[in-house]
Amino acid sequence: MSDTATVTTPPGETSPPARRRPALSPSRASDFKQCPLLYRFRAVDRLPEVPTRAQLRGTLVHAVLERLFALPAAERVAPRAKELLAPTWTELSGDSPEWTELFADGEPGETEKWLASAEKLLDSYFELEDPSRLEPEACELHVEIELGSGVLLRGYIDRVDVAPTGEIRVVDYKTGAAPREIGEAKALFQMKFYALVLWRLRGVVPRQLKLMYLTDGQSLAYTPDEGELVRFERTLEAIWQAILKAGKTGDFRPNKGKLCSWCDHQAHCPEFGGTPPEYPGWPEPDPGEETALDRAD
Repeated sequence: MSDTATVTTPPGETSPPARRRPALSPSRASDFKQCPLLYRFRAVDRLPEVPTRAQLRGTLVHAVLERLFALPAAERVAPRAKELLAPTWTELSGDSPEWTELFADGEPGETEKWLASAEKLLDSYFELEDPSRLEPEACELHVEIELGSGVLLRGYIDRVDVAPTGEIRVVDYKTGAAPREIGEAKALFQMKFYALVLWRLRGVVPRQLKLMYLTDGQSLAYTPDEGELVRFERTLEAIWQAILKAGKTGDFRPNKGKLCSWCDHQAHCPEFGGTPPEYPGWPEPDPGEETALDRAD
């Protein structure tokens, strides 16, 4: 695939929007590994999905923590973080008004109870670390790089800390509980993805990958090495080649498993008696972009 083409626009006419190259993100790579048909439904067909309240709460807490680190260090305290919840939710739901529909049929005070549950996650965060003593290099950092093989990687990192010695720590907030084996493998896959991108961008292997689980107040730290990231790079290249092969023919096969019960697309899945939409062809623009909901899991 080539880079975005240059289009000459006649005088007086509006330029067409730039078309971004298809890219691989941690979420979409995990989708394909889990179930190629799920990848197609999300990246190619773009079938709508109804977010859960838990997903929205994760999105909200991520946004609050990003805003918290934008404040002077002395203001990064728990009461201030909680003060940010309601206005941040107003802003987020204003951009996506359909999110408020999840509370439309609830009892009075449902939104307030939901915001209170987000406060508990913030309390858990402050038990894990003191943000007033940290000065991250970046929060919600957008990263993108093309590997030598031509695979374009793209994603968002919750937080990047850089020590005075130059050592890099990648931090990711998880608003669920610390996972069992399957969930932990998925989380580490995501973190290795970020470690690889930062290594290729900066020439430095991150010293630590840190996952912070806010429901039960646990942290998981992992130290990658260069050889491991080289092997992981080959894994991503193989995934991308498999995606391109499926994209040419539309042969994205379902892979029935334990996670199917969480899927929004059973009505379109042959494993559950459904029929996928007619294959629209390999997509333009970009199927690699992660949404805020993807990044909040």
